[in-house]
Amino acid sequence: MPVPISQMWTVASYVLRKKLTGVKRYPLVLMLEPLFRCNLACAGCGKIQFPADILRRDLSPEKCFQAADECGAPIVSIPGGEPLMHPQIDKIVEGLVARKKYVYLCTNALKLVAALPKFKPSKYLAFSVHMDGPREEHDHAVCREGVYDIAVEAIRAARAKGFRVTTNSTLFAGTDPERMRGFFDEMMKLGVEGMMVSPGYSYEKAPDQSHFLAREQTFRLFRQMLNNSPRRWQFNQTPLFLEFLQGKFDLECTPWGSPTYNIFGWQKPCYLLNDGYVQSFKELMETTDWDAFGRASGNSRCQDCLVHCGHEPSAVAATFGTLRGFLRTAKVSLFGSSRNAEEVIEPTEPSRPSKIPAPHIGRPAAKPLLQIERKTVAR
Repeated sequence: MPVPISQMWTVASYVLRKKLTGVKRYPLVLMLEPLFRCNLACAGCGKIQFPADILRRDLSPEKCFQAADECGAPIVSIPGGEPLMHPQIDKIVEGLVARKKYVYLCTNALKLVAALPKFKPSKYLAFSVHMDGPREEHDHAVCREGVYDIAVEAIRAARAKGFRVTTNSTLFAGTDPERMRGFFDEMMKLGVEGMMVSPGYSYEKAPDQSHFLAREQTFRLFRQMLNNSPRRWQFNQTPLFLEFLQGKFDLECTPWGSPTYNIFGWQKPCYLLNDGYVQSFKELMETTDWDAFGRASGNSRCQDCLVHCGHEPSAVAATFGTLRGFLRTAKVSLFGSSRNAEEVIEPTEPSRPSKIPAPHIGRPAAKPLLQIERKTVAR
């Protein structure tokens, strides 16, 4: 089942409307974190390292709706923590769907089968299941055996009831590209709508700091993993972002493209970095020094980051806002990625003024913006 045409049209028309009205900074995806607690303790996660009193707190449905209305982004990603542990998560999803937001509920799937009766299948709702590779790699990443098999059964159960299901994979150093290619085949056989892949961000509080990918390691891994990718693989990501992960198209970070709202308020500046909070989206946009973030800024925390939440919005902007980005997207969609693994294309128009060129890294929260099906053409 492909991404709904209505979703692609909603995102495209939203971006074009912003450009035609001269708005330079706008959100594409609201990262809505209704809680931080989780039923797993993944070594690479920086989102659950809070004291117990903080982990017990939840956002109310009303606060979630207020954030969605205030932000105005067409897509809402609900990460955490584990969202299915929120006692009113069904009410939150119901209210967002009623607002015609495209909701991606991120889950490790441990509670998904039991939770399915609380939700109704809709083109506006997709379950994004964390699957960090084949069985052995996934269970190692989440620090618990048996989780992969539970997630697979949950995906089957959700698909059988007519729900949209995607997967969300965070990759670290030591990932075997050939095993990942086999994993992509397995996910497609399960009937998932699409897959999202991202390198992990090196959160300061993450217990395991030794397995995060550096910039060049990321490029090498994704070139090997995505080389001559077959048509049957469907990714919930823009062609330009996948090119970026292979070092074939340069993108600067757009940190305002995926603003984060959680129990503390609006997080500055992005989902991955925490430089404090403000209490309104307007204040977030107007008081954040956006030029201080992204690889071009020279900020040391951004130098190895290639994560989707900052660069997928840049890819969408390049697709619709630059001729080179549009042509590159069309070429990759029709003919596949270039065979030249060393090719790097610089954008003619950076997403914002840059001082020195650069990117981003973490467990991604699902937020597919645009999916263009690649056609197979004889070479």
